[in-house]
Amino acid sequence: MPSTVYDSLLFRNMFATEKMRAVFSDKALIEHYIETEVALARAEARCGIIPANAAIEIAEKSRYEALDLSEMQHQTEIVGYPILPLVEQLSKICGEAGRYVHWGATTQDIMDTAVVLQIRSALDIVATDLQHVRTALTTLAKAHRDTPMVGRTHLQHALPVTFGYKCVVWLSMFDRHAERLAQLRPRVEVGQFAGAAGTLASLGEKGLEVQQAMMEELGLGVPQTTWHVARDGFAETLNFLGLVTGSLGKVALDIMMMMSSELGEVYEPFVKGRGASSTMPQKRNPISCEIIYAAAKGVRQHAGLMLDAMIQDFERSTGPWQAEWVAIPESFMLSSAALEQTVFMLNGLEVKPDNMRRNIDMTRGLIVAEAVMMGLAPQLGRQAAHDVVYDACRVANTENMPLLDALLRTEIVTARLSKAELQALTEPGNYTGLAPVMVDRALLASEKNKK
Repeated sequence: MPSTVYDSLLFRNMFATEKMRAVFSDKALIEHYIETEVALARAEARCGIIPANAAIEIAEKSRYEALDLSEMQHQTEIVGYPILPLVEQLSKICGEAGRYVHWGATTQDIMDTAVVLQIRSALDIVATDLQHVRTALTTLAKAHRDTPMVGRTHLQHALPVTFGYKCVVWLSMFDRHAERLAQLRPRVEVGQFAGAAGTLASLGEKGLEVQQAMMEELGLGVPQTTWHVARDGFAETLNFLGLVTGSLGKVALDIMMMMSSELGEVYEPFVKGRGASSTMPQKRNPISCEIIYAAAKGVRQHAGLMLDAMIQDFERSTGPWQAEWVAIPESFMLSSAALEQTVFMLNGLEVKPDNMRRNIDMTRGLIVAEAVMMGLAPQLGRQAAHDVVYDACRVANTENMPLLDALLRTEIVTARLSKAELQALTEPGNYTGLAPVMVDRALLASEKNKK
């Protein structure tokens, strides 16, 4: 019976995706074990280590469908690893050629290479989803380049920004993640073939030649050295996923808060019944954001686990390796789910410019107190202007009046600025700074990065 959120009948498509689940399925993993064994046989035939007809027979007969999976499971639980049970079955299935299966390899060579093949496919999915996120954010930023809204610091009104500006701040993170991914892949998509202690001693002088040929068969990079206990590639991969989901979590948190009843500035796409409450008919809960937020926490835990698993003893570890079997698939499952939820949410995001404007106006001009201060500063000096406007803000708050009215009651202000000038300074739409220009610049940079 399914027992985790990754395969649960209820939660499977909230915390994983079918495409990523397929990459990390038992069937896919075992098929990658077989693919690796076949590549090894072909490479050894090319290098004259085993007969060419043996490699052909191994390639033809080594099939997932030919395996006794129940027996393989039973033997794996006894041995502790799946490769010996697999090799025993393949050796029988391949008949006379079976004597050449797994020639000169060790269990970890096959398992590590299979995981790299999984990661390669998984990163293809991540790369595509990242592009979809970037495209959605680009569309939002263009549409709302000049849409004013409250900029908030420490959960308080700070200064006006634009929603497009907020979107390109998000976009810039994913542009960098795309760059990181491109740099990461050559480092991690490297196969493993080194033998029992990593020295390729069983193949004599032809060990490196076979290694090269095997990686050519698989389309993987050739390792600089044996990496049985040098796990920085996998650790970097999961910490990259931690960065990606951390950024997704930041977007989700912002949108969750903007969806609150008090703000109502954006909403997740409407789907009848989505985010409904069992007892409160009015509810529209931020379901996608909540899933993204939770998934990001899970990936960060596994990223930390991978850093811990880097500390391995001597030439083959006693335990940290097995931790990867948990961390790698689950991290990709959660990351894929978070990316898919984000793409869905951003592509259908309901933006409410009127509510954004309402929230800007709720403090009756206080959000642009800095604008007034800077308007007075050339005549009073910055600190003196700050103190004058500070006092006016206190009056506006205490007497529940617009900042403009409080300023018009302040003689030191009216002696230097006309009512028309004060009206212009207290209009929030006039004080979004270079936010629209920054949108243009960010979009141009993002477009260049995609090419």
